[in-house]
Amino acid sequence: MTASESRTPPLSPPETDEPILGIVCALHLEIAPFLRRTLQFKHQSGNGFTFRGCRLEETRLCVVEGGAGMNRAEQATHALIDAFHPPWVVSVGFSGALVDGLKIGHIVVADSITDRAGRTKLSIDLKMKAAPERGLHVGPIVTTNEIVRLVSEKRELAAATGAIAVDMESLGVARVCQARGTKFMAVRVISDDLFADLPPEVLAILGPKGTIRAGALFGSLLKRPGCIKDLWALREKGEEAAKYLGAFLPGVINGLAGTYR
Repeated sequence: MTASESRTPPLSPPETDEPILGIVCALHLEIAPFLRRTLQFKHQSGNGFTFRGCRLEETRLCVVEGGAGMNRAEQATHALIDAFHPPWVVSVGFSGALVDGLKIGHIVVADSITDRAGRTKLSIDLKMKAAPERGLHVGPIVTTNEIVRLVSEKRELAAATGAIAVDMESLGVARVCQARGTKFMAVRVISDDLFADLPPEVLAILGPKGTIRAGALFGSLLKRPGCIKDLWALREKGEEAAKYLGAFLPGVINGLAGTYR
């Protein structure tokens, strides 16, 4: 795949001048509950991305499922901006808690994003107030190129970066938005907390596009048959977390739409 192909979305630009807000996520699982709240009118795939045109009340949206990791997120964001020139792009999806007090289903809105080494830090002009008693947290997040599986690793990452949550895409989306003059926001939901390590199989079976590697999954089952129970429990946690994200996002979208109407 060439660089130009990776940035060419399958959806045609709109025939109207009405602004379209952009949403970038890695997996359909993350965004599915939110999509059920929208009126969907286009759905096409190409170059490993899935583009969904939809409407939430009076707001037009393009949702891009780009796959896991910063590189995929960057490509998806470029394609989105090339086609639709959205006034806002929102990075959404799962994240891991790095500090106590963040539970599965809690929402984290980033006021800054950094990388693991601390070489890059992007501040976000955000006026949203935290409400921890209601499961809403505002603070720094860190984006890594790999899944942070162990509770001990998460605590070390929090100490090194000051972040309260970790994901694998938001910094990639933010960097593209900064370079292209597009307003950016990151809204993540906690899908794994600090109570237990993730099963080791997640490192092997998750492909670079966020898909499950069937061969790796089969091999994991042969090595440790009990892992299927752990992986199923992980999916159930993800589905539950996605419901909270789906319930929170409409308020965010309506708020952002009000900034340009």
